[in-house]
Amino acid sequence: MAGSLKRANPDLIEDAVLIRAMRDANVPKFLTDDLPLFSAIIMDLFPSIEITENDYGKLKTTIENVITDQDYQKDPMFVTKVIQLFETFNVRFGVMIVGPTGAGKTVCY
Repeated sequence: MAGSLKRANPDLIEDAVLIRAMRDANVPKFLTDDLPLFSAIIMDLFPSIEITENDYGKLKTTIENVITDQDYQKDPMFVTKVIQLFETFNVRFGVMIVGPTGAGKTVCY
């Protein structure tokens, strides 16, 4: 994942590429309570590196449009989960979506 990020963004420093790869690969698997701990660990390991968020531009707009067209609620967290699932599919061969009934797993997929 780090290699594909570096090829897509050759101007980024290697530390930033590694942090982005770790974040993009791991954050979708964490519980909400674990995110502050992960962020703190990353900040401790790389104190001088500031990581910007990925710009999903057209992908994010398309997701929001489809959600609106299908008469679903446009929750920013749900859009984030769809993008995280997209990122997970880019780096993993097998993915399991788990959650309670009515959580939006099928819609996200």
